[in-house]
Amino acid sequence: MTELVRQLGALGVFLLMVPESACIPIPSEVTLLFAGFAVGQGWLSFPAAVLAGTAGNLVGSMIAYGVGASGVVAHVPGAGGVVSRWDGLLERHGNRAVFIARLLPLARSFVSLPAGVRRVPLGEFVALTVAGCAIWAAGFILIGMAAGNAWTAIGSVLGKILLGVGITVLVLTLGRR
Repeated sequence: MTELVRQLGALGVFLLMVPESACIPIPSEVTLLFAGFAVGQGWLSFPAAVLAGTAGNLVGSMIAYGVGASGVVAHVPGAGGVVSRWDGLLERHGNRAVFIARLLPLARSFVSLPAGVRRVPLGEFVALTVAGCAIWAAGFILIGMAAGNAWTAIGSVLGKILLGVGITVLVLTLGRR
């Protein structure tokens, strides 16, 4: 992951952020922390890193929203349980749950499916997604900038932990259907 960002810069950040928001558990935290390291090294500008992270999240979120809106989710084993749990959250908190979920690990990756199923108005969905994802991206990029040379140790350990947690949550969620 870090090599993609190192070689492609903002495009690498964008490419890694798309699947994370399209319900594929690639830890955005690692991507964004390394983007912050790259900013600190002068390889990438802060605005470009935040924009690439946010744009990648928006594209991935639009894919997941489209899948939810299309009704395909109903035919995916285990996905109905995920959507019904999120549907309750959207019912209790309204569309602002999209924004709130963008600030929570794992939740941020899956909220687009039920938002699509519920047909959250697209303009509102995009605005809430961009706002939440920009805050998420800027925060992790700033932390990555502050981490500086400690990146090698942080990136390796954190990446493995977050990927393991993401896969475990996905398996448990699918197993509860």
